[in-house]
Amino acid sequence: MTLAPCPDLFLRDVRPLGATAVDVLVQNGRIAAIGAGLPVPAGAAVEEGGGALLLPGLVEGHAHLDKTMWGLPWYRNEVGTRLVDRIDNERAFRHASGHDAASQSLNLAQAFLANGTTRIRTHVDIDTQAGLQHLEGVLRTRDAMAPWQQIQTVAFPQSGLLVRPGTAELLNAALAAGADVLGGLDPCAIDGDPVRSLDVLFGIASRHGKPLDIHLHEPGAMGAFSLGLILDRTEALGLQGRVAISHGFCLGDLPPSECNSLLTRMAALGVVLITRAPPSRSVPPLMACRAAGVTVLGGNDGIRDTWTPYGTPDMLERAMLFGLRYNLRRDDEIDVALDCVTRDAAKGCGFADHGLVPGCRAELVLVDAQSVAHAVVARPPRRLVVANGVRVARGGALLPGAWSGAPDAAAITDGSGRLSGALS
Repeated sequence: MTLAPCPDLFLRDVRPLGATAVDVLVQNGRIAAIGAGLPVPAGAAVEEGGGALLLPGLVEGHAHLDKTMWGLPWYRNEVGTRLVDRIDNERAFRHASGHDAASQSLNLAQAFLANGTTRIRTHVDIDTQAGLQHLEGVLRTRDAMAPWQQIQTVAFPQSGLLVRPGTAELLNAALAAGADVLGGLDPCAIDGDPVRSLDVLFGIASRHGKPLDIHLHEPGAMGAFSLGLILDRTEALGLQGRVAISHGFCLGDLPPSECNSLLTRMAALGVVLITRAPPSRSVPPLMACRAAGVTVLGGNDGIRDTWTPYGTPDMLERAMLFGLRYNLRRDDEIDVALDCVTRDAAKGCGFADHGLVPGCRAELVLVDAQSVAHAVVARPPRRLVVANGVRVARGGALLPGAWSGAPDAAAITDGSGRLSGALS
């Protein structure tokens, strides 16, 4: 989809990340200039900031857009406690209900955008029952939202790789069909043969030249063993800076000396860590990770799906939950929580042109807050969201006039690609 030409946008009197008030000029979807007392170009649309806090676009580093039941009737969760119980229940439910990954991923992506999230990495289930069905739906959402929101798709073997023969071939097909990243899952606990599982997984990634993002729920020594094998392959195959570990619960279980040894290797290989900072599991030590040079970023994981009733498409809330889980109390510590859903999240996912400097894509979020820490703790309504230089939302709701070019669920579901109008 091609956007209609938009007028220049001028934000007056805003405070980037709490700094001194400045003006921001946006042209052609990019930040053109930042400074005090900038001249207003003729014909520019002027937005009065009134000293509001200016944040860069928020980044969701670990979502499952294809699974969500956001906006649907309440799902009564009576699932068993084991990981395999949740996996099997979800696969059966989606098959029986005809769960529509296209329309549901669109619902949640737009809800994220209304709250200022302009970049998303989402895992999409690939298995021998559904094939590429879920991926096809999310790819339609990705393409339709591209003018305003960048979405990376991860081809994810949620039901396991080796334990379901034919999955490797489907992952190959998913990457060929346009998935951006290859996902993996618990090579010991799910596949039962970590060496072969990781050999197959890394072989697929190398064949397609794609990065990897591997779910590692495995605890303690088991998880540390799997992580060591992942790091070995990252080094041997020259995939430095191309591998992410999602969850990494084992890092929170290990004695500090063992944990620090793994963190040192991760930092040297550019392996990033993605966590939702859950309250019910061990978590990687945030500050130790950062001290070792490991990039840590945040994500919600699932939101309102068969796995969990919790979660909202609001990355300021996720940053707040980071603060609670990691006992971040000082303002400079709470600033780190925002980094995990902005700067470091963009870096860890490989999203380019993100930030609040000239030349970056104009993804801007205005909130009424005194400081970054205040914004994280209070999670105020988003006064304004700008995406690709376009004003798309106010007060947590998409702007009806500006959003007239957005796709609806029917357009995405039937794959027509015909979108009416354009943002202005």
